[in-house]
Amino acid sequence: MSEKNLNIIEVENLNFGYSPKKLVIKNLSVKIPRGKYTTILGHNGSGKSTLCKLLLGIIFSHDGTVKINDFDIYKDYEQARKFLGVVFQNPENQFIGTTVRDDIAFGLENNCIDPKLMDEIILKNAKIVKMEEYLDFEPQRLSGGQKQKVAIASVLALNTEIIIFDESTSMLDPKSKRELRALMIDICRKNKKTVISVTHDMNEANSADNIIVLKDGELLIEGTPKYVFSHGSIIKKSKLDEPFPLLLSKEINKKDKNFPRTLSYEELVKNLCK
Repeated sequence: MSEKNLNIIEVENLNFGYSPKKLVIKNLSVKIPRGKYTTILGHNGSGKSTLCKLLLGIIFSHDGTVKINDFDIYKDYEQARKFLGVVFQNPENQFIGTTVRDDIAFGLENNCIDPKLMDEIILKNAKIVKMEEYLDFEPQRLSGGQKQKVAIASVLALNTEIIIFDESTSMLDPKSKRELRALMIDICRKNKKTVISVTHDMNEANSADNIIVLKDGELLIEGTPKYVFSHGSIIKKSKLDEPFPLLLSKEINKKDKNFPRTLSYEELVKNLCK
């Protein structure tokens, strides 16, 4: 597979500012691999949410390029946008229908999907997020986590190749966060989607295939979780905390040099039980 086909999103020499005097994104070049789970990490003010808006074509820059599946989003917006779905931070902002079923159907109707096919598509995607029993519920009767699952089902129903989660877990309780993180992984692995999560949740980043860390609109480091988190001094510059399993395993390693540094809770527990 060529490099072009390996990367579904390519950003080159991108600059953007909300005012001419201050750039929020500074000469940024990143590549997002096809069919992988990528997290974009950064502290408040790092530019990660602005980058998300630039990828979606919500805001535009005339300095640099953003290509989605080889379509320049600024020159071929309609073609590029067809590949993109997004789940926002607040699920309330994404509810359109009076019921869960209506909400999932809304995007299908706008895309002129044959009404005869809709029921099957709605049920299929409600099952993926385990919300099939709630199809006739009103949004007000759902928890925050359930609402976010409906938002995900609505995006999945459109069958876009890329799904961007913009701080989608930040307003949820810990249990709902864990469920949504597991769902993101399943969507990527089982449904063969490119998942991009914009977040500052380091535990979420552990599960990613690829991590992009931003600071003040610039690329600080990118790579696998193992590679990124092995550069502790760079992570400190980003003002982000290291994942708890890594911090704890480092402390244990000070007393037991044979204890391996680990990123996940599962590995940490396994190593502690040896």
